[in-house]
Amino acid sequence: MPGMGERALSFGQVAESYERYRLGYPAELADTVLAYAGKPVRAALEIGAGTGKATRLFAARGIAVTATDPDPAMLAELRKRVPGVETREAALEDLRSQRRHDLVYAAAALHWTDEDRRWPRIAALLAPGGTFASFGSPARPADPVVAQAIQVALAPFAESDEIPSPDGTPAGDELQWPGTELDRSELFADVRQVVLARRLTVPAGEYVARLSTVSAYLMLPIPVRERVFQRIRDVLPETVEVVADLTLHLARRL
Repeated sequence: MPGMGERALSFGQVAESYERYRLGYPAELADTVLAYAGKPVRAALEIGAGTGKATRLFAARGIAVTATDPDPAMLAELRKRVPGVETREAALEDLRSQRRHDLVYAAAALHWTDEDRRWPRIAALLAPGGTFASFGSPARPADPVVAQAIQVALAPFAESDEIPSPDGTPAGDELQWPGTELDRSELFADVRQVVLARRLTVPAGEYVARLSTVSAYLMLPIPVRERVFQRIRDVLPETVEVVADLTLHLARRL
């Protein structure tokens, strides 16, 4: 089984597809984060910025965003999409900054960080009273029959295409990770969890194309990967109804 570090650095090989097929983020997300901050947010640091799906959302609000990512190919795509934004090629654990930010956030990237170091590192990058935000939106078929058919197609090659909760929080619990870790941390307070509902319908080919940007598939040898995608495409209806609820966690630096 490939390690998390290897999976975290797998996306650069499909940076253009990642930009094309991964979902972006709605204006409502930025509204919610900035309302929680409760004061002007002038400088923000983004963890694992990827191709800039969330970067452009906050930069468009006039915030000076420093976008960081350990993968140079992803940052190259980001620079094309969000020109003028400051970028740094580094993982969270390697970031060193004399600047304290009003906001530090991670978009579908926090699970790639080191569990023993993430909160002290994030706290060191935030001004006292500053806001931390983490958000993501796994896109899954709304129809459980379709979801099960995909799982059966994948099963001979991989146990699952999902990232399990880093702290083992069951999916049914009211407070989900990373809210659970934030709630236990002595560095943060006022932890909140917000869910922004989102539904969409996509062609089957587009659904499979999005899977081609998921790390579990990128870890498979290319011939195996292509075989899996064909198996999945064969069990899909022509269009797929997708649940893509956006789960947002917020906390304040003490």
